[in-house]
Amino acid sequence: MNNTTNVLASGIEIIGSIRFKNDMTIDGKVEGEIQSDEGKVTIGEMADIKGDIHAGEVHVFGHVHGNVKSKRCHLNNNATVNGDISTGTLSMDEGANLKGRVEIG
Repeated sequence: MNNTTNVLASGIEIIGSIRFKNDMTIDGKVEGEIQSDEGKVTIGEMADIKGDIHAGEVHVFGHVHGNVKSKRCHLNNNATVNGDISTGTLSMDEGANLKGRVEIG
């Protein structure tokens, strides 16, 4: 069961915090904190997140309005992040939008 991926599909809206282990893919709307100690969260192209994200690894393809804290963070070319990023490793594709401060290390 270590390879389980939780999915929040487009069309689903959650108001409140999400806490998970393993991995999670979000394509819906979330208003609240997303948290996992070691898991990976993928913010899909259709996703709209209004809240902070704290996870082991964060991949952003959609929109995040909040701070991101992770060991690894990647912003895809369609990603938009309005908030600060604190991460061990950051990679960004050309075209990604970031409005905020970045702390690496």
